[in-house]
Amino acid sequence: MLAANITAKKPLIPFAMNLGLPLRFINTLLSPSGKAARLSILIYHRVLDIPDPLFPGEVDALRFDEQLTALRQTFQFLPLSEAIQRLRDHSLPARSACITFDDGYADNATIALPLLLKHQIPATFFIASGYLNGGCMFNDRVAHLVRQSGDSLDLQWLDLGILSLTTLASRRQAFATLINQIKYRPPEARRSILDRLESESAISPPTHLMMTAEQLLQLDGAGMELGGHTVNHPILASLNPDDARHEIEENRDYLTQLTGKRPQVFAYPNGKLGQDYHPLHANLVKEAGYQGAVATDAGVSTRHSDPYHLPRFTPWDQNIRRFTLRMTRNLYG
Repeated sequence: MLAANITAKKPLIPFAMNLGLPLRFINTLLSPSGKAARLSILIYHRVLDIPDPLFPGEVDALRFDEQLTALRQTFQFLPLSEAIQRLRDHSLPARSACITFDDGYADNATIALPLLLKHQIPATFFIASGYLNGGCMFNDRVAHLVRQSGDSLDLQWLDLGILSLTTLASRRQAFATLINQIKYRPPEARRSILDRLESESAISPPTHLMMTAEQLLQLDGAGMELGGHTVNHPILASLNPDDARHEIEENRDYLTQLTGKRPQVFAYPNGKLGQDYHPLHANLVKEAGYQGAVATDAGVSTRHSDPYHLPRFTPWDQNIRRFTLRMTRNLYG
């Protein structure tokens, strides 16, 4: 019935847009309250102080502020655990949405948090606990190597040849090449490769990118929600079940001990169902006491959605009008 209702309304949407009706009204048609509610979950990682040429898709403070301003006009924001519960009991408000952050970057506390408080928007932060307090995630170690190396990077021992670093485009390509080579390896193998690369290049990884325990408590004290994201951010599908369980449960225990509250929601690292995690891992998350979990597949959630495979989506558009229109298009599901 829900699918039929949405399908019936789809022809009305272009008509409504041509009439110049506000997106708030259109989004209400697509995402009403109650049983027919549809939940949008946005995914972020960092909010930078200034734009980063190496990662042009990463949002900076000015753009994030602009996005929050636009989103606040058309969506109602909830903490993720509350939204999941209200989706289950059919009490979700119209145009419901959640904002989530993955990994645990320090700028989540120093830059994102003040903007979220300014707009009175709650958010959920998924924390990879093994990198807190001075650690550095494998992808950021790769990025730092690519930034700090000279005109080339010798990766012949990884069967990747010698990668050129002479232009911004070549550095972006080198980053993508190296990430794709090591992402699906177990955490120890990743560390071994990066240790060798850093040793050969005389480059040390940065120690300021991730949050401290005190900053996590700052988020918690400000009313933000903390969720699980494993200890070492492995691709769960690359681990044996015992190691996967350990990653999930040790991370949960750390967050529980730190805050005195057991986390209720979880995010799968990398997050593609069938590639990065499987139903086995969803069962491990459920057994660990989580009430729901999010992936990185685009879409919206309904009362029919599996709470342990919830999609997330963030428009990539720089133009704020296109950003908000793509949010509306995502509600079509």
